[in-house]
Amino acid sequence: MSGTRARTRAVPAALAASALVLAGCGAEGADDGGEWTPQQPIEITAPADTGGGWDTLARTSSRIMEDAGLVDQSVQVVNKPGGGGAIGWSYIANNAGDPHKLFVTSPPILFVPLAGESDHDHSDFTPISRLATEYMTYLVPADSPMETFDDLVDELEDDPGAVSVAGGSAPGSMDHVALAGAADAAGVDAGELNYVAFDGGGEATTALLGGHVDAAVSGAGESMELIEAGEVKALAVSASERVDVLPDVPTLTELGVDFTFDIWRGVMGPPDMSQEEIAYYESVFAEMMEQDSWKEESSKLGWTDTYQDSADFEAFLDEKHTEFVDILDEVGLQ
Repeated sequence: MSGTRARTRAVPAALAASALVLAGCGAEGADDGGEWTPQQPIEITAPADTGGGWDTLARTSSRIMEDAGLVDQSVQVVNKPGGGGAIGWSYIANNAGDPHKLFVTSPPILFVPLAGESDHDHSDFTPISRLATEYMTYLVPADSPMETFDDLVDELEDDPGAVSVAGGSAPGSMDHVALAGAADAAGVDAGELNYVAFDGGGEATTALLGGHVDAAVSGAGESMELIEAGEVKALAVSASERVDVLPDVPTLTELGVDFTFDIWRGVMGPPDMSQEEIAYYESVFAEMMEQDSWKEESSKLGWTDTYQDSADFEAFLDEKHTEFVDILDEVGLQ
């Protein structure tokens, strides 16, 4: 991976806009007040096929931004599937300095490069805003003798390999790390876990319901209906505080397991964006999240709002990168 930090570090939106006005900058795309605005349709890339989490975020965001009149230009969604996101990231990297091309992102921007499967990593792009997160749930079948997360830990401590745990992502990716990190924090040898990878959370929970595995790790949004219907038991959720969509499910933290994991979702841009361009999009996405339509959609999807501006999002990404390297070392995948 290139690892070159080509982007301009962000500053808070208000400060960036004020500084630009004071400087009397007449850059292309600036309005009469000196603030940058897009001069052509905005393109949001979903680095995957239609229907998945990236596509859902891109289309939900674009629709709300247009319907609420938050942007003067149209917002187009472009799907660039392949390589676990790598094809889409390459497309954005090849459009350095074009502020009209954004992309939606989540933990694979960290995991895929760590696995050596992308020429670009998170440091090659411009963080815009972190928007929302979805926490992981640790599930067992409704008729399982395991009633608590401690029960699962006891089984894993006795013989980690004897307990099969399904996840909807490849070894070394999101679900595996969510399991390994929690197990390690609970005192279990994470390198000995019997993680069974499936192609998506739906397949993982289907295997759980069919009795093919003993437990599963799945996003809250994918597991909510099964939990509410009583088809599975949620032993814990990987948040630091109880989440609104699963108020009766204890967190790992309150159970004494010092580990959190979230499927964060955000927006990034190409390298070499200016501070004024970043400030514009920070403001747009912050306003988007105040819309009732966003709140309704995110609630249905099991998302929790966790807005961060560009600078905080950058720091978050760097912190998570370090954390994931350590976890992957624990399970022998780094």
